[in-house]
Amino acid sequence: MSENQNLLAEQRRALILDEVRRRGGVRVNELTRKLGVSDMTVRRDLDALARQGVLEKVHGGAVPVVEASTHEPGFEAKSGLELTAKEDIARAAAELVAPGSAIALSGGTTTFALAHQLVDVPDLTVVTNSVRVADVFHAAQRTTGPRQGAATVVLTGGVRTPSDSLVGPVADQAIAALHFDVLFLGVHGISVEAGLSTPNLAEAETNRRLVQSARRVVVVADHTKWGVVGLSSFAALEQVDTLVTDAGLESGARSEVSEHLRRLVVAGEPDEGADI
Repeated sequence: MSENQNLLAEQRRALILDEVRRRGGVRVNELTRKLGVSDMTVRRDLDALARQGVLEKVHGGAVPVVEASTHEPGFEAKSGLELTAKEDIARAAAELVAPGSAIALSGGTTTFALAHQLVDVPDLTVVTNSVRVADVFHAAQRTTGPRQGAATVVLTGGVRTPSDSLVGPVADQAIAALHFDVLFLGVHGISVEAGLSTPNLAEAETNRRLVQSARRVVVVADHTKWGVVGLSSFAALEQVDTLVTDAGLESGARSEVSEHLRRLVVAGEPDEGADI
C-alpha cells in the first residue's frame, strides 16, 4: 500500500481489507504508517469495515472474519466492498453487450453496477432474478419517460434472498422456458476445485438454470472472490466462457483461470481475447 493522504475513504478501506486478508491480520500503527493517516482515521475505517462484517477488530488492530460456507451477506453489506473494482468491471463487461441482444443478469452487487452501464444500450431484452437490477431499468424509464429502444425487462418470480435475488421453483421454471444470448453472472466464490459457488442452496439451483439457458456465460467478479468456496457449487469453470475481473487478480490466479476459461478480461488492461 502506498502512502497517500488524499485517498478516498472507499479506496483506503479497500486497501486495509486487502492487507488484512493477505497477511491474516494487521496493527493500527502499521496502517497509519502505510497510509499516511492518523490513528483516529484508521480506527474509524476499521469500525466501518467491522460493521460490514468483513473483518474483526482486536486489541491494536484487526483480523479477517472466518466465514462459514453457509454465510450469506446481505446486499447492503456487500455493496460497500470493492466499489471501484466493481465499477471498472461493469464498464468492461458492458462492452460485451450488443444492441438488440437478449441478456440475463443474475443477482449481485457487480451485476447491479453493470445494469447501470446498460440502461442506454438500445433494444435490449433483460432477464433477471434480481430485484435491484430490475429497479435500475425501471428507474431509468421513470426518469426519461417512455422512449424508443428502452430495455424490455423480464423479472422472474420466486423467494427473495438476503442479496435481493429471487430463487426457488417459481424462478427456476420461468428461467427454464427462456433462452438468452449472454448471461452475466455474479458469484459468491470462484475456484478451480469448486468452480462457481454460493452459500444459498436455492440460489445455486436457480443459477444452474441460468447457466443452462444461456448461449454464453460471462462471470463478473472482483479479485476477492477468487479462492472463496460457498456451500453449494453450481457450475464448473469449464462452463464459463469469460471472466471479467479487476487488476487485483494475482498472476498465479490469472494463469489458473486461463487454463480453464476461453477468455479472461481484466478491466483497464488490453483485452486480447476473441469477441463474444
